[in-house]
Amino acid sequence: MENQERKPRKRRRRRPSDAASLGLGEGKDYVEIIPLGGMGEIGKNITVFRFRDEIFVLDGGLAFPDEAMPGVDLLIPRVDYLIENRHLIKAWILTHGHEDHIGGLPFILPMVFGKESQVPIYGAKLTLGLLKGKLEEFGLRPGSFNLKEISPDDRISVGRYFTLDLFRMTHSIPDNSGLVIRTPVGTIVHTGDFKLDATPIDGKLSHLAKVAQAGAEGVLLLIADSTNAERPGYTPSEMEIAKELDRVIARAPGRVFVTTFASHIHRIQAVIWAAEKYGRKVAMEGRSMVRFSRIAMELGYLKVKDRLYTLEEVKDLPDHQVLILATGSQGQPMSVLHRLAFEGHAKMAIKPGDTVILSSSPIPGNEEAVNRVINRLYALGAYVLYPPTYKVHASGHASQEELKLILNLTTPRFFLPWHGEVRHQTNFKWLAESMSRPPEKTLIGENGAIYRLTRDTFEKVGQVPSGVLYVDGLGVGDITEEILADRQHMAEEGIVVITALASQDPVVEVVSRGFVKAGERLLGEVKRMALEALQNGVREKKTLERIRDDIYFPVKKFLKKATGRDPMILPVVIEG
Repeated sequence: MENQERKPRKRRRRRPSDAASLGLGEGKDYVEIIPLGGMGEIGKNITVFRFRDEIFVLDGGLAFPDEAMPGVDLLIPRVDYLIENRHLIKAWILTHGHEDHIGGLPFILPMVFGKESQVPIYGAKLTLGLLKGKLEEFGLRPGSFNLKEISPDDRISVGRYFTLDLFRMTHSIPDNSGLVIRTPVGTIVHTGDFKLDATPIDGKLSHLAKVAQAGAEGVLLLIADSTNAERPGYTPSEMEIAKELDRVIARAPGRVFVTTFASHIHRIQAVIWAAEKYGRKVAMEGRSMVRFSRIAMELGYLKVKDRLYTLEEVKDLPDHQVLILATGSQGQPMSVLHRLAFEGHAKMAIKPGDTVILSSSPIPGNEEAVNRVINRLYALGAYVLYPPTYKVHASGHASQEELKLILNLTTPRFFLPWHGEVRHQTNFKWLAESMSRPPEKTLIGENGAIYRLTRDTFEKVGQVPSGVLYVDGLGVGDITEEILADRQHMAEEGIVVITALASQDPVVEVVSRGFVKAGERLLGEVKRMALEALQNGVREKKTLERIRDDIYFPVKKFLKKATGRDPMILPVVIEG
């Protein structure tokens, strides 16, 4: 093929009204886009859009800990920037009701506003229904916040500078939206989470006409979902998964257990349809799944012909009449499926002949936990069906051909891949550069970076505080990296506790946990060393802190040499 000379790209005609009506000078104004979460990672999505003295915030999600974070329950983004600039916030927009987009709000909203605020929080009916439930769960009054229900296709004016045109996008939850953000410097399209499902469970298609219209008028910046940028082709439709679930449930000889994400309302609906078709009563177990499904039923997003049952109500039914929806798709230790697999559930246990369907894929970092559960289920005699061996799950995110369509509809001047790890963002960048009309510039986003967008430029210009806050029980932000490192150290190497009484008659006790099997000789030598240091310290009238050091360093060196391990040494010296 002969090389063809590439024609210079035509500059799109701008809408003259935006800048002129606001009295803005050409080239002197800019929009700042500041992701506080969701860049270079899966989870805790939250992005700040700022023009001059006005801000709107998009989403407020959480993430889940990995195995290197013992004792941590949840991860939420640091929002120091929002706390400092709370007086500039004009609105908070929620794209949909998944945990990685709204799950952090019960922590974030009180940090930013306190226990009440009149700043409008916009979300569709299901999204706000789920948010209200979460606020109540954390002891907050939904009525204390200015929750405003909108449809996934509404227009919102935010302050003096932003106009937001929402557009419906198919995803793994109803009421999901992207945004066309009209600003004084140009138009930004934010896809939100999406896949282009031609046969969605609820029959509600993506409204791509708004995306195409924005593209025809001229898109200055595209911010788009990168999650599946490595995957060729198209993401399978939810209807395909529903058909496969119908097929495997029809053939199951005994009880059926299905686990999926609690907020995956479309998937739960498909399972309920199949259960009803084959005469099975549907029981539901797991606090989050019961709560999400109850809200979805109350709001009309989940249809059940009969009703949902409890485990007690179905445990004595014939096996072929039972289907149980349960939490535990990620192998979480306290989840229903994990307890069923490891025989720790008080109401029921897995038995030979049961069919267990994992209608989900592991979140990165959870693979080992999920594999442990699967192996245990096999050991108990269950038939275990999980992707990709069985087509019982499809992602809620677009693959390469769908991403190409969005790029072609918008033909953005600038591009910011979002919602993915660095490899996903980078592959999306390469995909965009392969298009016939590639963006002039693509940046790989980072949390905390300030991205400045003008009519002619797009660049990183600074940094705000960012990172993660660890939720540990009732504490938020109490856990530091140092504490996590200590926990990891103890998990890997164990701990040796030396209690020393500094008195006229010094006494030492030594206890080890999680350390190599320490015989009397080894611990006896540790006790002898500690007692010698204690006696010397008392005799020489050293401070308690100095005595602790005299015990700590020799014992640490001795144990390292004697065992090759490096346990945490915890000397406790008490004055007698």
